Amino acid sequence: IRDRGYRLGKHRWPLPRKALRGRSVVLTGGTSGIGRAAAFQLVQLGADLVLVGRNREKTERVGRLLRATGGSGNVAIEIADLSLMADIRALAERIANRHPAVHVLINNAGALFKHRETTVEGIEKTLATDLLGPFLLTDLLRPVLTAGRPARVVNVSSGGMYTRGIDLSNLDSAQGDYNGAEAYARAKRGLVMLTELWARDLAASAISVHAMHPGWVDTPGLQESLAAFHQQMRPWLRTPEEGADTITWLAAAAEAGRTSGLFWRDRLPRATHVFPGTRASAQDSRELQRQLEDLAR
Repeated sequence: IRDRGYRLGKHRWPLPRKALRGRSVVLTGGTSGIGRAAAFQLVQLGADLVLVGRNREKTERVGRLLRATGGSGNVAIEIADLSLMADIRALAERIANRHPAVHVLINNAGALFKHRETTVEGIEKTLATDLLGPFLLTDLLRPVLTAGRPARVVNVSSGGMYTRGIDLSNLDSAQGDYNGAEAYARAKRGLVMLTELWARDLAASAISVHAMHPGWVDTPGLQESLAAFHQQMRPWLRTPEEGADTITWLAAAAEAGRTSGLFWRDRLPRATHVFPGTRASAQDSRELQRQLEDLAR
């Protein structure tokens, strides 16, 4: 049954009706697909939402729709290209100036590119958008997250990360033939590694960090980037609302705030490794952090 896991998950630790009232939530990539669905769920729970999007017209349109839902919180929009570190630095500065305390950061923005491309800053786009961007934004927002403590970071990964380990000698996919799905999976693996690393580093600041994967979801991004897979699997794909459920739950549930560093699906923690050769050491995680710090400079 397509949504059996989702339906079972909905019965685990149900959320109070206004669980996010008075809580400031920053959501990246909230204008389509899973992120858009999460935005509406967060607003219905009373969140003061900061919606981050790349396209101004699209982001403003979604912002208007969110305000019309009648949620009790405020909806603000911010425009930034999250593949560009300069945009991320400017975004973090604006957020800090306008929202002195942030209670939840949801790193949802991501993209799968069929061909290897680099940004105007010279960074491979998959790496920049799916791994380096969340790394830098989380680091820059640490002061306002600390001000909002107990706070949370939710990293949206993918089930595809199960198929790949990190390749620290080829983070930018410059070596060998480029495969967009593999580059995406490696970036999402890296995001899970960062989640475990941050859980340890941010514990003293009362910031919990979790990663999740939404299952296979019928989104425009999936249809565009993996058309054949989308066509074959369409009858079994989840709706964006089903995929977004665990994102929203991790942002709002009291139970999620009592743990850190876990990888979730359908409101349950899951294993992070299935296939041999995908496990990384603590040393690997620190090396990943070092390389990302160098790239973000």
